Amino acid sequence: MKKISVMAAVCALVTGVASADFKPNNPQQMGPSARGGFVGGAETIATVKQVKEMRDDVPVIVQGNIIQRMGGEKYLFEDATDSITVEIDDDDWRGQTVSPSDTVKLYGEVDAGLFKTEIDVDYVEKLN
Repeated sequence: MKKISVMAAVCALVTGVASADFKPNNPQQMGPSARGGFVGGAETIATVKQVKEMRDDVPVIVQGNIIQRMGGEKYLFEDATDSITVEIDDDDWRGQTVSPSDTVKLYGEVDAGLFKTEIDVDYVEKLN
């Protein structure tokens, strides 16, 4: 009986140690993503011409003007290189009002179809 009690105590101790969270004392031992903060350089702004050559689901940032509502949640966006249809859900505006004269930055993904490429917008940032 004494052996069983000792074994149970050892198992409980080993299980407790194994499940404890290990946190290194030296922050340098942690990876950069574990600490958070700034990583990398400036945002890469793509042109509409470049977006039209990209594969489906590639994250993109474009800067230009939304010049026209095309119906529903579809809008015509243009920059100095070309124009493209963008889809902006109501909540992606985040309360901002934008006119054709306002410069915006759109964050989203390429939606490359068989015959047409669009941008599915996740966030609209009004710049002026």
